[in-house]
Amino acid sequence: MENREFNYRNYSAEQQLGMSQAFPVLMRKVYVWMALALAITGMTAYYVATSPTILGTILSNNILFYGLIIAELALVIGLSAAINRLSLFTATLMFILYSVVNGATMSFIFLLYEMTSIATVFFITAGTFGAMAVVGYTTKKDLTSMGRILFMGLIGLVIASLVNIFLKSDGMTLVLSYVGVIIFVGLTAWDSQKIKYMLMQAPDVNEGTQKLALLGALTLYLDFINLFLYLLRIFGKRR
Repeated sequence: MENREFNYRNYSAEQQLGMSQAFPVLMRKVYVWMALALAITGMTAYYVATSPTILGTILSNNILFYGLIIAELALVIGLSAAINRLSLFTATLMFILYSVVNGATMSFIFLLYEMTSIATVFFITAGTFGAMAVVGYTTKKDLTSMGRILFMGLIGLVIASLVNIFLKSDGMTLVLSYVGVIIFVGLTAWDSQKIKYMLMQAPDVNEGTQKLALLGALTLYLDFINLFLYLLRIFGKRR
């Protein structure tokens, strides 16, 4: 869907009424689901990090560790690709499961960084994310072109990060972290605008439109998590 300015006048009075009633409900669901997923991820990460048995099992078993990473990718791709075939209940369970698995793989941050540092960076992330979400929601400028550039930048970032796994360059890691922050700050605004225009056209609150809201929540959740991790690499105080 293109991010052009939405105009209610293209619809009948009855359609306008239905859309105006559905939009705030669906937008609220986006942020409630996102907040719930972040809470689940945070609690899971802390629980795993403070459980020597679980943490030791994950870190000592490469098959399990990489299995969790593969499971994350499979859940995201599966949820995004099959959303139209899934029931809302199943899609929600997959989102929750992804939040749990992601929390397990993120538990390592509690071993690498001080707790106060993690908390500080989380609040920095929340403030930055919130500001850019407001910008994306309120701006009248079409962010589609910017979003496409950022998406291409994201692909480059992923490739460079994979290369750096072998190079193990601390300097390159820092540069990529700054690039990652810039990309996900921009993507937060772009995704917020996309979700707004998509849900503004929802005729009512039904299972189909709620699944769209769930996908919106997943998108913003991923923006938040990635922004947090890149900021943590820059500002986090290691143990």
